[in-house]
Amino acid sequence: MAFGGLDKKSNGQPMADINMTPLIDVMLVLLVIFIITAPLFTHAIRLDLPKVASQPARETPQTITLSIDDAGKLFWNDTPVSFDQMRARFADAGKTAQKPELHLRASSATRYEIIAQVMGAAQQAGLERIGFVTQPARSQAQAPAR
Repeated sequence: MAFGGLDKKSNGQPMADINMTPLIDVMLVLLVIFIITAPLFTHAIRLDLPKVASQPARETPQTITLSIDDAGKLFWNDTPVSFDQMRARFADAGKTAQKPELHLRASSATRYEIIAQVMGAAQQAGLERIGFVTQPARSQAQAPAR
């Protein structure tokens, strides 16, 4: 006890020693936890993120431009389509001898779930070439004056 014991040897004096056993137990538990979890921090997924500056994509006759707005509405070459119509058009495009390239243009606020469904539908239809279209970054010289 920190205040001393009730035995006659201590003469009512407080103990000056700190009980180190609980502190050592906690430190050993933390050491074991860190030893176990440290190797997990070294396994990272390598991602090659796209560059902001790139060459403009070539529009060929075999290119499909699919746009998705903030609300998740789909536009096939600037024409509004439903999800079922898009699937049917993907199936028709996948049956051609030379499969077209899909340019996917999505708003930054579009839910990833919708983008994943579109990509899944394109893959099921046999479209293998999917490109993401982004806006080029503006430099300070090109930014409009306020």
